Amino acid sequence: MQAELNTIVAQVGEKASSITTRAEFEAFKATISGPKGSLTEVMKGMGAVPKEDKPAMGKLINEAKTAVQAIFDAVLEGLEAAEMAARLGPPIDPTLPPPDAGRGTLHPIAQVREEMVNLFRRIGFSVAEATEVETEHYCFDALNIPADHPARDMQDSYYLPDTLKVANVSQHAEEKYLLRTHTSTVQIRTMLEAKPPIRIVAPGRCFRRDTPDATHSANFHQIEGLYVDQNVTLLDLKATLDHFVKTIFGAKAKTRLRPSFFPFTEPSFEMDFFSPDLGKLSNKWLEIMGCGMVDPEVFKAVGIDPGVYTGYAFGMGIERIAMILQGVDDIRYYYQNDVRFLKQFA
Repeated sequence: MQAELNTIVAQVGEKASSITTRAEFEAFKATISGPKGSLTEVMKGMGAVPKEDKPAMGKLINEAKTAVQAIFDAVLEGLEAAEMAARLGPPIDPTLPPPDAGRGTLHPIAQVREEMVNLFRRIGFSVAEATEVETEHYCFDALNIPADHPARDMQDSYYLPDTLKVANVSQHAEEKYLLRTHTSTVQIRTMLEAKPPIRIVAPGRCFRRDTPDATHSANFHQIEGLYVDQNVTLLDLKATLDHFVKTIFGAKAKTRLRPSFFPFTEPSFEMDFFSPDLGKLSNKWLEIMGCGMVDPEVFKAVGIDPGVYTGYAFGMGIERIAMILQGVDDIRYYYQNDVRFLKQFA
């Protein structure tokens, strides 16, 4: 019986290399392990084996079954790989141009971000960036946001595990890490590293625990601006934002500032704009950003003398600007990767 088992295993091994189709595989498998297969017949012979020899013979049969099954599995895996390759066709050469006339393009949010960044570059702003992982100090404390502010609640911000250490993100003390809730953190780190005059814009991704709907997303993009120098006034802020709005939304656009509150600016404002050239949004006052003069407490936190320097800051959601410019009424469209949607902005 042992010789028969060895012969069967050898036979399966020899035949395996010549099997090229699933039908051929199934037919051959039936001759080995089917109801009338050679291995099945050997197993039926166990009844005639003396009782004392059955454990040894059972072990031999199990070893043969395992060996045969391993060969079958390898053959089946090869057949499946060949079938998949046949369905996929020849390999793609990534250096070739796309088969259709269209070409890749920037995402619609990236297009608007680049337009905004280029606008501010032309009037003397440089681009500053920092990491998306931040610490409580740079995200809140240095921006005059107290410990009892709602933004610091675990349900409003994405805090990271207490044991986490991020080598490339410096801490002020032993504060927690979190995903930044605004790009104001870039302003703080820039003021710590550079001396005035400072004139930057900080575009980037931010994260908040918002429930997704037509106008909110837990992942979104901001662009913030900061100008620090001697004798910077509210008039400078208004002139910069007027230029931004008229360049982006048309020369007929108007702006207005409404008093508001932000912990890191004083005085603080919400800015609205009005334009006759926005389709269904024409001739309506639309809120697009917050802004104000940098609070002296923020200057003190970064070692800038508020008696010598003043400055303004502003921040807006890039998606908000993109939705107005592109006529999109649901922010979620930007994140669905629907090529039909994306191609409209190519």
